[in-house]
Amino acid sequence: MTIDGLISLRSNAGPKQTADRLKAELQASGLTLFAQIDHAAGAAGAGLALRPTEIFVFGNAKGGTPLMQAAQTIGIDLPLKALVWQDEAGDCWLSYNDPAWLAERHGIAEATRQVTANMSTLLGALAKAATSGEA
Repeated sequence: MTIDGLISLRSNAGPKQTADRLKAELQASGLTLFAQIDHAAGAAGAGLALRPTEIFVFGNAKGGTPLMQAAQTIGIDLPLKALVWQDEAGDCWLSYNDPAWLAERHGIAEATRQVTANMSTLLGALAKAATSGEA
């Protein structure tokens, strides 16, 4: 499912296993995991309830720098992020922004088409592996 550049894949596993799979796939692909933020834990610390919601912030300079060379404003959307979350029905999802959509947002789609295509392919493979257990 894609809405306004946000790609969401339903996982065949729960939030913990999907998050663990995603982390393993990021590490195996050589990407740097800059941060892993558990929003549900933060909510619990504030006395609030939130279904599992965890964000991963990741990337590498070889992928992101060419985009920022084309338009430094895309730095607001980099590094890349992936969100593992559970909906009200109990289904687990993995969501991420389509790199081509980000490039379009910053007016550099044409100049960065090959870079964003490569990023999209990599993100799609990571997401598929994390949500289905297959690469």
